[in-house]
Amino acid sequence: MKAHSLSELAAIHRALREQRQHAEEAAARRAAIEAARQRERELFARTVGEVTPLRDANLADIARPRPLPEPFQRALDEAEVLRVSLSDDFDAASLMETDDQLSYRQSGIGDDVLKHLRLGRWSLQGQIDLHGLNRDAAREALAGFLNAAGKRGWRCVRVVHGKGLGSPGRQPVLKGKVRSWLVQRQEVLAFTQARGPDGGAGALIVLLASARRPDGRLR
Repeated sequence: MKAHSLSELAAIHRALREQRQHAEEAAARRAAIEAARQRERELFARTVGEVTPLRDANLADIARPRPLPEPFQRALDEAEVLRVSLSDDFDAASLMETDDQLSYRQSGIGDDVLKHLRLGRWSLQGQIDLHGLNRDAAREALAGFLNAAGKRGWRCVRVVHGKGLGSPGRQPVLKGKVRSWLVQRQEVLAFTQARGPDGGAGALIVLLASARRPDGRLR
């Protein structure tokens, strides 16, 4: 009887150890999942930056279903693509219009489109404020913003690069860089300097392609 009791006691100890081990493993898995989610949130914030949708009081507020979260590794891969997709060495000067605003339009985009953009006839749907960021942070934020704008179906956005008044020598460091980065993006159809009320020389109004056609080209 005594031996039987000792055997039962040993079995109870083993069961308790296994329960503790399972509980510790479950806690470790939960901590790892939460850490991965936190890294993903931080990565998204660094990549996209501040995105400000512009509300129109005349439009109905229709809630859209939120997209499902993407796997963490895919977020890492997309961040790397965003990082290398815009070059600082690209010379965009030859692609600019000869006006005093250094406007831009893709080949095949009519001058009337650019004219309407200058006159503010496109409704702004979103904006990003880059001034105050260093070059690398601004480049990644702009790429992420354009990516997000495409997913939201935005056609006309404002990119605020600042006038460079706080830069060394009071020279606008980001002004030229932003133009160069924008012309490298296929979905950017045109852009021009904002009108005074919309930011003037410190911002650009950018027209984006609406969607991809079946042949993969933008329209």
